[in-house]
Amino acid sequence: MAEPVTESAVLEALRPIVDPDFGKSIVELGFIKGIAIDGGRVSFQIELTTPACPVKAEFERQARERVAALPGVEEVHVEMTAHTRGRAAAPPGAGEAVLPGVKNVVAVASGKGGVGKSTVAVNLALALRETGAAVGVMDADVYGPSLPLLLGVHGQPRSVGKRILPLEKHDLRLMSMGFFLTDDSPVIWRGPMVHGLIRQFLADVEWGELDYLVIDLPPGTGDAALTLTQQAPISGAVIVTTANDLSLVDARKGLRMFEKVNVPVLGIVENMSYFTPPELPDKKYYLFGRGGAKRAAEELGVDFLGEIPIDPRVVEGGDKGEPILIAAPDSPTAEALRRLAGDVARKLAVLAEAAPPVADANITWVTR
Repeated sequence: MAEPVTESAVLEALRPIVDPDFGKSIVELGFIKGIAIDGGRVSFQIELTTPACPVKAEFERQARERVAALPGVEEVHVEMTAHTRGRAAAPPGAGEAVLPGVKNVVAVASGKGGVGKSTVAVNLALALRETGAAVGVMDADVYGPSLPLLLGVHGQPRSVGKRILPLEKHDLRLMSMGFFLTDDSPVIWRGPMVHGLIRQFLADVEWGELDYLVIDLPPGTGDAALTLTQQAPISGAVIVTTANDLSLVDARKGLRMFEKVNVPVLGIVENMSYFTPPELPDKKYYLFGRGGAKRAAEELGVDFLGEIPIDPRVVEGGDKGEPILIAAPDSPTAEALRRLAGDVARKLAVLAEAAPPVADANITWVTR
């Protein structure tokens, strides 16, 4: 007669499974929850640090096989769950926290315009949402807000008291200066006005509970970008560039800005990297040069987050309010953006483990 299955035996069977980002066993990391044993039937949960974990299926397969191999086990049920890790809360007495319900704030930036930064930001948010995460997008480009066009969202947000309610589309919570403008509204802003608007978007929008808030920064290192890096509890930044030299020079400037304000740079992604004609699926034509962003990442000591190919449907969908993840979800470009989202989510989870508490940032209502 076989010995009864024990919880310790199940844990020992799972111990060799190592999370590649943390470099530790999923048992040591406390990912294994709710072990239940009923005769030869064993069930448990694997609670990941992000729903966007790209090795989720591999973890499930290994766990099922290892536990099934134990003597006396007849049936194994593995439930994959996720508890997104984020920045620590402000310490007691430090004042009201900025974005208290937001676990991770991701800044998407570029040194110059025209590299597809806003498109990357919107699709990054959609890819994170696909995994089951709660996601918001804040369009911080007050001079050229593009979120309404890219997602086909229009109408002025409602307010309750001094709280602004974000609009929603594709299960994303959205805020943009574009929601408050008409097509012929002049956008003339001076530094203090930009500062006040950004503060309002951070402090007075009812973002609620979010796993990720993706902030689409304006190009360059001007007032809005600097205000955000100083006021928002940014968990990490993604630099978007193309392979040509001018874009790379400006991308380096953006990276240095984040370093100056102690915001971790998650890496550099090369957008519009190459073109593959539909009739030649094995060909890659590098129209703007090849490998520039990867070389820049190596020089600057940050991670290279991959290449996003050119797809005419990105432009077509952007004009119609249909991002590539919605318009062509099975396209190579959509898959590249999903890989980017997985990398970003994993890096944020690792950073959250060592993140210090957020410093006090007392932001007041701006009544201009």
